[in-house]
Amino acid sequence: MLFTHGLFGLPFWAAFIVAPVFIHFTIVSVTLFLHRDQTHRGLELRPAARQAMRFWLWLTTGMITCEWVAVHRKHHAHCETQDDPHSPRVKGLLKVLLEGAELYRAEAGNPETVEKYGRGTVDDWMERHLYSRHSKLGVGLMLVIDVLLLGLPGITVWAVQMIAIPVLAAGVVNGVGHTSGYRNFECKDAATNVLPWGFLIGGEELHNNHHAFPASAKFSQRPWEFDLGWTYIRLLAKLGLAKVRRVAPEPVIQPRRGPVSLDTVQAVIVNRMHVLRDYIHDVIRPALETEKQNASATNRGLFARARRLLSRDETLLDARSRARLQETLAHSATLRTVYDFRQRLQALWENTTLSNDNLLQQFKEWCAQAENARIAVLREFAQRLRGYTLQPA
Repeated sequence: MLFTHGLFGLPFWAAFIVAPVFIHFTIVSVTLFLHRDQTHRGLELRPAARQAMRFWLWLTTGMITCEWVAVHRKHHAHCETQDDPHSPRVKGLLKVLLEGAELYRAEAGNPETVEKYGRGTVDDWMERHLYSRHSKLGVGLMLVIDVLLLGLPGITVWAVQMIAIPVLAAGVVNGVGHTSGYRNFECKDAATNVLPWGFLIGGEELHNNHHAFPASAKFSQRPWEFDLGWTYIRLLAKLGLAKVRRVAPEPVIQPRRGPVSLDTVQAVIVNRMHVLRDYIHDVIRPALETEKQNASATNRGLFARARRLLSRDETLLDARSRARLQETLAHSATLRTVYDFRQRLQALWENTTLSNDNLLQQFKEWCAQAENARIAVLREFAQRLRGYTLQPA
């Protein structure tokens, strides 16, 4: 009886309930503890919540906190480059999907990576003497628990638990989440939102939003998006088990615009992902549509295929796409102008060597030149930028 139904005599179909519940708690522990609390510090879990999630991750994954954090921080620091531990653009989607766990283990075993990127994680007695030193003991204990709970079906449940995170996190998020999906924000990496509803992987499906605002404890950005992890965070906060430290900024735009000040520039920089998204939607795409409507039959097809080229950061385009982009710009003075203004606007917040005075002066010049460019959508956008203000503290 023990080996067929476990200690409690549960029927075999109980495994179909236990497995999803156990896997879900593992996913919640990864996204809340490892990702949002330890890696990016957008969330602060209280000790009781941290201990519960750490213990469960020890049982179900054997992952060591500082190693997981180090690999993920390195991914953000070197995204889509040869130093990215698991970029499908570099290593290929199939390799990341099928060998994501191996790629993680290889990077986690690099002492230089752990030393450089794994600092500041939990380092108490439990971490040093149990979780890190005996990482395989936990998953072995989980096998015993599953068998005692469910009998022989518990072995299958344990096996499914062991492959869940490698498939969902290492495969789906790191692979598909940099290959296909939709993008709210044109960040400099290829991260996408796999789905707008983050149920299956606790909100990690909203990967583009996360790369745009890594330190935000909340991953959803649009009204129709849903981040299940954020729902749990709000519940834990009400119970006194979590504190939200940071969320993505929301632009504050004053309808009555005074003179441009350094605060205006800082508000634009803080909200730069929103600014860039709005520029693409409100300037580049309307200008492209107008050019397409007025183009000759020969150029109409060229403009029709240019939407993605004009939106995506040029570093993400391959050689063929860059050639097509240059061909498109060569056939339209308007598109050349709005694209150039986009590049110049991005350069303002990417140049970290500018003094405040120079930054303010360049921003004023950008606005003045945009308003005099005789392109209505560009002029309106520049006028709206003047209304950006910092959120009240």
